[in-house]
Amino acid sequence: MKEEIVSQDTIKQKIFLIRGQKVMLDKDLAILYEVDTGMLNRAVNRNPDRFPEDFMFQLTVEETEGLRCHFGISKTGRGGRRYVPYAFTEQGVAMLSSVLRSPRAIKVNIEIMRVFVRIRQMLATHKELAYKLDALEQKIVQHDGEIATIFEAIQQLMAPPATHTKKIGFKVG
Repeated sequence: MKEEIVSQDTIKQKIFLIRGQKVMLDKDLAILYEVDTGMLNRAVNRNPDRFPEDFMFQLTVEETEGLRCHFGISKTGRGGRRYVPYAFTEQGVAMLSSVLRSPRAIKVNIEIMRVFVRIRQMLATHKELAYKLDALEQKIVQHDGEIATIFEAIQQLMAPPATHTKKIGFKVG
């Protein structure tokens, strides 16, 4: 039986959608890897070529404030951070395993990659279901029109024949 070093539910809770990308924050990754956030960021800063903008970016002050309000992150000056957090995309998280070489970092990275893959699979399934639902909706709309035509034809057949008051015969003068 496989020992789970970190639960996939715990990892899922630490994946956020920021700037249209699924990311994990440096603080959360440091907790998962059981290292200090500063140490994680120093390792990243020592290897800038490994972390281009599409792998990692620093949040803006406004984004950080939004996270504070939404997720209860502590404020600066009250035991909180002095710097705005870094956000790591899936590729950035994968690259972290090359700069954090501890056995725990490797195992945690494997679990994080599995969660990202599962999320991608779920999104693909949802897109496929949405497509099928849309196709079904189009068929229903088409069938609704056909059913309405059938009902009109039935109503015409059930309606009493129109009476003509035109008399038969010759018309006298």
